[in-house]
Amino acid sequence: MDHVLDIADSYIFTPYVYPASWPEHGALRQILSLWLLTNLGAVLIYLGLGALSFCYVFDHKLMKHPQFIKNQVRKEIKLSTTSIFWMSFPTVALFFLEIHGHSKLYDNISESSLGWSGLFLSIAGFLFFTDMCIYWIHRSMHHRDIYKHLHKQHHTFKIPTPFASHAFHPVDGFLQSLPYHVYAFIFPLHKGVYLSLFVFVNIWTISIHDGDYRIPGPLICLINGAAHHVDHHLFFNYNYGQYFTLWDRLGGSYRHPSALLGKGPHDHVRKLMAEAALAQ
Repeated sequence: MDHVLDIADSYIFTPYVYPASWPEHGALRQILSLWLLTNLGAVLIYLGLGALSFCYVFDHKLMKHPQFIKNQVRKEIKLSTTSIFWMSFPTVALFFLEIHGHSKLYDNISESSLGWSGLFLSIAGFLFFTDMCIYWIHRSMHHRDIYKHLHKQHHTFKIPTPFASHAFHPVDGFLQSLPYHVYAFIFPLHKGVYLSLFVFVNIWTISIHDGDYRIPGPLICLINGAAHHVDHHLFFNYNYGQYFTLWDRLGGSYRHPSALLGKGPHDHVRKLMAEAALAQ
């Protein structure tokens, strides 16, 4: 985040926002700037990519499903934006530690002992590590003593739209985002890759809520896509994974997507529409 902060300081904050008496490297100014950038960036990514997905990918016929609740999209957006606001406070604390050199983020490929191969290995490591951690965090959120207080809010939306992607209780949302930050404090990671992976994570999170259940045949048993994730929303105790099905298989929580067996939400809506047509 230090590069993002430097750019924002050069072009926006220093010339137009802060008085000259507030130095760029002052802790209070940095924290406030990081908070503004975190909120603005997260909301723009969420609303921008969510709207594109909702308009051009999400099948609006799913809104006819009996488990699609009244004013659902409005409720998803309200919960998401509220969650982003509250999640930003602990997130900024982690960003502050990062920009002050407490993580293992680095600027140049030459700083990595493994060079370019290390960069690609770090990407694979990030995906594996975060997928593993999120699986267990997510699964713990379904414990009966935790679920009703935190994760139940996300499961209000049985037939999610892309706007449900960030619709969590703030504590739930932050805990599930924590592995993305923790990785950079444990393993070396290029700063540009780190920011790119954050954008990717948001795109992926939106994509598994977008109602497009198509998955290339050979990847069905490997990738945890929207078809897998909608079954998690409907049946609760299955498909906790973020990107892959590995940990669901190891943890005994894998469920083959009902949408790929002709028993998914689209099939239910088509059946209802056919029955309505016959009744006319």
